[in-house]
Amino acid sequence: MNEQPVRHPLYSIWATLKQKIGEERRVLVTSMGVASFVIFLRFTSILQSWELAALDLAFRWRPPEPRDERVVIVGIDEAALQQYGFPIPDAVMAKLLPKLHAAGARVIGLDIYRSQPVEPGHAELKKVFAELPNLVVIEKIAATSNLEGIAPPTVVNPSEQVGFSNLILDSDGKVRRSFLYWYVDGKARKSFALQLARAYLKAEGITSQLTPGSDYLKLGKAVFQRFEENDGGYVNADTGGYQILANYRGPSCKQAPERCPFRLVSLVEVLEERVPLDWLRDRVILIGSTAPSLKDVFSTPYSTPQLFFGVEIHAHFVSQILSAVLDGRALIHVWPEPLEWVWIFVWSWIGAALSWRVRSPKWFILSLALAAVVLTGSYYLAFLVGWWLPFVPPFLALGGSALAIVSHFAYLEQEWKKSKEFLSTVINTIPDPVFVKDKNHRWIILNQAYCQFIGYPFEQLIEKSEREFFPQSEVDFFWEQDKRVFESGKEHESEEKFTDARGNTHLIATKRSLHRDAAGNIFLVGVIRDITERKRMEEELKRTAIELARYNEELKLSEDRLRYLAYHDPLTGLPNRKLFYERLSQALEWASINRQLVALMFVDLDGFKNVNDTLGHEMGDLLLKAVATRLTSSLRVSDTVARLGGDEFTVILPGIPTQKDAATVAEKILNTLSTPFLIEGCTISVSASIGLSLYPLHASDADSLINKADAAMYVAKELGKNRYQAA
Repeated sequence: MNEQPVRHPLYSIWATLKQKIGEERRVLVTSMGVASFVIFLRFTSILQSWELAALDLAFRWRPPEPRDERVVIVGIDEAALQQYGFPIPDAVMAKLLPKLHAAGARVIGLDIYRSQPVEPGHAELKKVFAELPNLVVIEKIAATSNLEGIAPPTVVNPSEQVGFSNLILDSDGKVRRSFLYWYVDGKARKSFALQLARAYLKAEGITSQLTPGSDYLKLGKAVFQRFEENDGGYVNADTGGYQILANYRGPSCKQAPERCPFRLVSLVEVLEERVPLDWLRDRVILIGSTAPSLKDVFSTPYSTPQLFFGVEIHAHFVSQILSAVLDGRALIHVWPEPLEWVWIFVWSWIGAALSWRVRSPKWFILSLALAAVVLTGSYYLAFLVGWWLPFVPPFLALGGSALAIVSHFAYLEQEWKKSKEFLSTVINTIPDPVFVKDKNHRWIILNQAYCQFIGYPFEQLIEKSEREFFPQSEVDFFWEQDKRVFESGKEHESEEKFTDARGNTHLIATKRSLHRDAAGNIFLVGVIRDITERKRMEEELKRTAIELARYNEELKLSEDRLRYLAYHDPLTGLPNRKLFYERLSQALEWASINRQLVALMFVDLDGFKNVNDTLGHEMGDLLLKAVATRLTSSLRVSDTVARLGGDEFTVILPGIPTQKDAATVAEKILNTLSTPFLIEGCTISVSASIGLSLYPLHASDADSLINKADAAMYVAKELGKNRYQAA
């Protein structure tokens, strides 16, 4: 036997440290790669619509704010139009404005254009315009050469009593930003809301400070940061003029009268003196259209689906300025881009780290869900205190890095399985005892010859190490030889003492070599020859021929069973996530060749958690089986029903004729699942929310189609459940 040098204890510490460093490096590289890709997507504006949608949700989920008593809206409603006609005559306006002034209004804003006379009463109205110092009227600035502006009345002071009413519309038609200034021919023109706020604050002794070309407006202690083109979720947005992010107080007064952020009275009520003077005294009063027939409406983050009247939006802008200056109400701030990149990278790293460290599927899903909840909570809490943080990019980075690591592990596992199958096939054809070890010295593959030679059954040896079966002196020598091969990468043969289960000591010759699969997994393969009892070994190998045949047959049966388990859900027997992806890819490939539609549905049960909580998980499992049966029986043989996990199912409809047919199937599923289930004497009622996407109408690849259907399902949830929603 060869004598081997004893290794220093620090060697093991260094080897462990190298392994840890290698793992951290893989996590870091993966998270950086995913974060960089997400940041690239962020700058392509692909994510902008999702980011703006997340901002809208934050607005709608924010707790109601108290009414701003400083702002009152005098609405020109349908009753006023019926009584006075449209446009409202100048005589009516000449009567209304002095009444508001006499009631003690601090500033009056007229949110209707008065560039042309509306007889009768034009002369009287001009006189009122000239005599009211606290009146602010609107103008419209021509945004492009193709559009004409609307001039204000000529009798008012243009620098103090005129404000432009132009609104900024995002690509989805919503108003999320407001103007403070617009520079025309080198001169700063003030917005309608800013003029009203300045007039109100002037009485408080607060004046505005704006240096031409500066980056901010200062009113009192409030600083209004200028909107930049990539602020928040925007990408290359138009930053013309001096813009700020709008911070609405609440929903439209028509949508939720009980939560109306301002007091709303009608023009008729004011003229008939049915409005208490205390409501008007010392207020900012805006006069504008609240009649739906005039269609002076706009979409905002609260528009679901109720639209805001233009005068309401200006009221929100005025209130935002006054609240920031007088009450310290938070404006909406954004992080600088480098800090946003760090934020995205942090969540990418969290996703990669969780995937690398939490190997249990159950705990991994729970930990990833918890991370998503923390991210959502952080986003929401930050919004409550006035910060608009990135949400969609870090969310994608979290899931993307987790998916990258999981995919890496799945690839390694698949290659590991292939390698084990290949090695099992090879070594079971070898008459000599053969073992295969991993880096932890555990047997991962053994042939029957080795099991018989050592004297223990295969089931007792597999996934174990020599330390549990051999004397310590022999184990130390075996491991020393293993390390030599792992470190050098070269095959090595040594003579060793070997004591079997019967206590017999053999002199053996072991030839060790390395095997590396396509994924980089490394195995140590050892072949043993008993050089003391060669004849007895030959006799034993003959008897193992039958056992090898039986083992191969059992291995084949096990392989078929494992393949079924790998592609099907163990509870319902439906295709699992892996088979679902394969079926979807096949359906899309077929549809592309034959120019057909493919419908994808995400079906999520409504009320399933309540079933688990009240009737127990066993009853919940029986319900899931019943749901799977109904879904399968209600569809075509060519359709695929899969369970991705929990109460989430998917349906693939290949070769669907039209989008309407897909909607019909969705309705059929809703009706099928809404029928109560009778399970072990209990009647259980659930419904479903369905998200529907179609190839190639909504997406041209599997991942995008899945994301569209998943997002549509959540929209169906938000819209009241028990319904379907197309992407």
